[in-house]
Amino acid sequence: MPSMPKSLFWTRTDTAGAEHALFDDGQGLAARGTMLAVDPVPWTGRYQVSTDPAWATTRVEVEVEGTGWLRSVRLERAADRWRVTTAEQGDLDGALAAAGYAPAGLPGTDDPDRLADALDVDLGGSPLFNALPVHRLGLAGAPADRSHRITVAWVLVPSLMVVAAEQVYTSLGPGRVRFASDTYSAEVELDGEGYVLRYPGLAERIDPR
Repeated sequence: MPSMPKSLFWTRTDTAGAEHALFDDGQGLAARGTMLAVDPVPWTGRYQVSTDPAWATTRVEVEVEGTGWLRSVRLERAADRWRVTTAEQGDLDGALAAAGYAPAGLPGTDDPDRLADALDVDLGGSPLFNALPVHRLGLAGAPADRSHRITVAWVLVPSLMVVAAEQVYTSLGPGRVRFASDTYSAEVELDGEGYVLRYPGLAERIDPR
């Protein structure tokens, strides 16, 4: 992975947590980052993501761990197909049960073909990953009310289950997009380069003074 000349930091607003991303976006995106949160159980995640020059995602690796468990998933796209591989140690479901939550399910997917239409990966809780469709679709400076309905490979955290999800991105004028999925929607504020400044109910950016 090339050097990472840029850095962004977000604090979570839905729970105690944060994300720090280091990246190079000279030819598409190459990034690595760290996430942490206390919900539903305390966990720390690390990821790497790469896109082609048009910002279609080509590879994502995620590792998430907490007390007594560790999971990882890798997604690789080639010839319009996704290959998904996983690994698991310890007992996440046991940790969730002790905290009063339902089991997480298995990491990855049992049917990668369901992801065939996905050109983007969405890592749950990560504002950086919203930049993938924003850049690929040219939404940061697009005229208002231009909508795109897309399919993404949605990686849930901390389970790392991967599902195909339909999402709608609508430009609201420079620096704003509306994100919608099922009955959920949020108006997201972007900086001049198309990265999230504020995602209501999820995260806000903290920039160096």
